Amino acid sequence: MMRRSLTAVLIACLISVLVGPLPAQQRLRNVPAYQRFQQMRPQIEDSYASGALSVTWVDGGKAFEYDKDGKRYRYDIAAGKAVQIGRAMPAQHKPIEMAWQAGPLVGPQVRLERGRQATTALSPDGKHKAFYKDRNLWLSDADGANAFAVTTDGDEKTRIKYATASWVYGEELGQRSAMWWSPDSRKIAFYRFDESKVKDYYLELDNLQQQSKMDVEPFVLAGAPNPVVDIFIYDLASKQTTQVDVRDGKPFDDSVVGHYVYGVLWSHDGKELLFHRTNRRQNILELAAADPESGKCRVVFREEWPASWTENEPPMRWLSDNRRFLLTSERNGWRNLYLYDLNNGLIAPLTQNTFEVDYIVRVDEGAGVVYYMGRDGDNPLKLQLHRVGLDGKGDVRLTDPAFTHRVDIAPDGQHFIDVYETHDTPPATRLVDAGGKVLAELAKSDLTKFNQLGLERPELLTFTAADGKTPLYGMLYKPSHFNPSRKYPVLVTIYSGPETSSAHETFSPPNALTELGFLVASFDSRGGDGRGKRFKDTIYGTLGVTEIDDQAASIRALRQRPYVDGKRVGIFGTSYGGYASVMCLLRYPDLYQAASGASSVTDWRNYDSIYTERYMWIPQENKAGYDAGSAMTYADKLQGHLMLYYGTADNNVHPSNTLQLVHALQQAEKSFDVQVGPDQGHSGLNFDRMLEFFLDAFGLSG
Repeated sequence: MMRRSLTAVLIACLISVLVGPLPAQQRLRNVPAYQRFQQMRPQIEDSYASGALSVTWVDGGKAFEYDKDGKRYRYDIAAGKAVQIGRAMPAQHKPIEMAWQAGPLVGPQVRLERGRQATTALSPDGKHKAFYKDRNLWLSDADGANAFAVTTDGDEKTRIKYATASWVYGEELGQRSAMWWSPDSRKIAFYRFDESKVKDYYLELDNLQQQSKMDVEPFVLAGAPNPVVDIFIYDLASKQTTQVDVRDGKPFDDSVVGHYVYGVLWSHDGKELLFHRTNRRQNILELAAADPESGKCRVVFREEWPASWTENEPPMRWLSDNRRFLLTSERNGWRNLYLYDLNNGLIAPLTQNTFEVDYIVRVDEGAGVVYYMGRDGDNPLKLQLHRVGLDGKGDVRLTDPAFTHRVDIAPDGQHFIDVYETHDTPPATRLVDAGGKVLAELAKSDLTKFNQLGLERPELLTFTAADGKTPLYGMLYKPSHFNPSRKYPVLVTIYSGPETSSAHETFSPPNALTELGFLVASFDSRGGDGRGKRFKDTIYGTLGVTEIDDQAASIRALRQRPYVDGKRVGIFGTSYGGYASVMCLLRYPDLYQAASGASSVTDWRNYDSIYTERYMWIPQENKAGYDAGSAMTYADKLQGHLMLYYGTADNNVHPSNTLQLVHALQQAEKSFDVQVGPDQGHSGLNFDRMLEFFLDAFGLSG
């Protein structure tokens, strides 16, 4: 349950209406609203021709090429005009994939399982191969010949393992490798984990077979002992192994920086091994550099945020000398850019904004400038292009704050392509010079079909958080041919996890669910991303309370609209969204009448240490927070309709979460529905079954 990007959250909420047709549940086929939904869905998806152009720069930035209306054009900037040069290039289509269903690609066609690390690593010179075997590190020639074990004490009984990592390192820290070759191929660094104090979690697999089997995984729950992590470096020439002093001589305990060690890579010259390390509370982060000969470490930079947590692996961009780098840091309460030297530390802060730097677009060392996107539009959802000197001077915004922007900068830095839009203004593309002056409008979206279908543009709405003062944002989608004199039931799509958001300023057609006769909405909460560190900190220690209170505030505000049926409000989500859906229904039975929660955490004591403790600390010291964030605490409050789903093979949010809630609801003599995904992992409820559930709950199934 790593922090989700905006794109991932939107995909998680909308995936089932974006993919191809699914077989309908039996009773749905005869529901008129469902038939309209099936008819309208493909039309809505194809309801407008986007004015967003993708260009290819040519002649060093003096011209660019692009496709439009089935034709290929070349635009000469000096001449100020476009000339057709052929037919459009064939489009490349890729299937949409839920962010947490599959691991990343590691090399050609090799996809890691969720939470796992690559089991082989080829040396840069192509002569050697390192590989994981029987809980140890092995080396061989590239073709597998002359294999030998570098370590031999990795063993199931002692719970020691090398060249791999604890499962949550892959899931929560993004650690996809556990062996790292030096640039000269003479040394290899590798992990050692001691999991002797970590309890196993047992998951039954192959339930659909005649004979099942067990998946046994050391899984650290919140507040339980973590594995001891170390790094070793093996020298191929001397055949000597050096232990990296990742904790500066201190023993492994909760407070020591080095409790978690990750983000490992060699310096460009191979003289040092770099890695991030943090304490268990995750409020102190260091980038450390280790001497491969002695194992001694020094600190390159240190981040500390005592009130909550630091960013586990802040983005870094290396400059061409491979010694200096740009660091994105929240140290002043806002994400800003800092220029560092690997040996000499901080050179200068490049930005000192009171808004967020979102990401770096380009570093132009020849011109001595950095281009970055910042959240300083007329609301924080709108990304703006900035240029600032590598000396921290001359920061200038180059885009119109009335829109959010995606940019493509010319190789010579003299111009950029600007795709601009808002939530209700479809994308358009223009050519802009280095000073921010618009030179040409290149394309606009065509809404002819959109308007013919009678579709409604999305609405960006604002409401006040539960604290009575913080402004928050949400999205509202209305059905085609919307009639404000009618009353519509509401479906809320939700994720709402820490450091995520669902409101956005990018244009999209209405959610096809509206054609079932619903208003469809999504709302941000405090604790989300993009509005500063202190905004995120409001959720610390209170998962299941602060963000749920804000969701309730959004419904109270929405109910003031005359066309909203406040007695028929449903909510659904998967993973953290499933948890939030359940908590909204249980904690606010006066506001929500139905909820579908899939693959839901139901008590943070059931989830992994790294993610949970980052936001909740440990249950031994935050019992009240864990109790308040437990769905079981409110089982006797259930009044509306509840649908629960879990996959029996979910190794992320374990089935025990849903089963504990089932038991609590049974003890409270409550009625509810359960759907099970046999041999399914961290997944969502069959979408048509969910539609059937909400249509039944609101009396819309005929």
